[in-house]
Amino acid sequence: MSTLQSLSGHRPVRAEAVVDLAAIRHNVATLRARADSAQLMTVVKADGYGHGMIPVARAAREAGADWLGAAVLEEALALREAGDTGPIFCWLTTPGEPLSDAIAVGIDLSAGAPWEIDELAAGVTDRPARVHLKIDTGMSRGGAVPEEWPALIRAAVREQQSGRIEVRGIWSHLSSSDEPKSPANEAQLATFQEAIEVAESFGIDAEFKHLANSGATLALPETHFNLVRPGVATYGLSPFGHALPSAELGLRPAMTLKARLAMVKRVPAGAGVSYGLTWTAPRPSTLGLIPLGYGDGLPRHASNGAPVLIGGHRRTIVGRICMDQCMVNLEDDEAAAGDEVVLFGPGTDGEPTADDWADAAGTINYEIVTRLGARIPRRYVDSAQDLPHPTTPVER
Repeated sequence: MSTLQSLSGHRPVRAEAVVDLAAIRHNVATLRARADSAQLMTVVKADGYGHGMIPVARAAREAGADWLGAAVLEEALALREAGDTGPIFCWLTTPGEPLSDAIAVGIDLSAGAPWEIDELAAGVTDRPARVHLKIDTGMSRGGAVPEEWPALIRAAVREQQSGRIEVRGIWSHLSSSDEPKSPANEAQLATFQEAIEVAESFGIDAEFKHLANSGATLALPETHFNLVRPGVATYGLSPFGHALPSAELGLRPAMTLKARLAMVKRVPAGAGVSYGLTWTAPRPSTLGLIPLGYGDGLPRHASNGAPVLIGGHRRTIVGRICMDQCMVNLEDDEAAAGDEVVLFGPGTDGEPTADDWADAAGTINYEIVTRLGARIPRRYVDSAQDLPHPTTPVER
């Protein structure tokens, strides 16, 4: 969790990320509707994609999330320590990690190689380890490739018979669900179904089968099985970017990043700005100093192009983004130190979105929100805004 979070109270600050928990709940409810009869796992890894893991997790549970997903042990254990008693899945471990801590508090864990089965079995004390076996269906990341899948299954059968593990799930991850028409999705689905059949031939009847991430939850119902794992869509960001914006999916971006101008100054034509003087004022201009930089998570690649909203006008970051600050060209606007700057938000009031910043930096909206650092306080609000669920399916 961010070290600078507040659930109540507000005072003027240098900068803040305002997180709307009502938007989180709305998005979870929307995704539940898209999942049909499948259970829903809300992925809260990476401090809830920068939004704050514990507040997001609580809001997701309130909206009906059946599971929470955490990438690493520290995240999963923090959820338990915060009082969450529901199903939690954690999938990324390395040799020698304290798996016994997670097993003891009933966290479901992943295994994609026989050595992981061995370590899980060794970590058991008074309850079996709950395990989801991962098949690499074509992303070439975690999981057993099809040729090694039988060896993983045999190891799991051995330890399940010994009573040290319980195989609860079979899972994989899609590489191209943000492109619903990609042939990779069909190929991965076929490999996943074959892996399930192989596991069943060894006597493994896993309760949960899960493959679908955000894009697949929204656009590929054939991948839902009985559990889906949306991540970025939980936070109101479209996995399809501008090709299919959040609003068209019935999602509401939950985060608004704000700052207050630290200084305003008039510069003459020809004045260079920031390191390397990569931008020069073409005419006399007013510049505003925004007290945020790449040390706070702003992407330096967004220099000379990222948009902001000040005084109802869209303006552009000029010059290189520095570690702690950046400059905005206010042109001839009247402005003063202390005026509010909206770097990104839902876009409903004319402000830029995380997708706009992603375009400026040549990246994806996931990175824009997730990389925001602990120097930016997260302030939580509850708008209770009820957006209608989408009435038409995603175009595939």
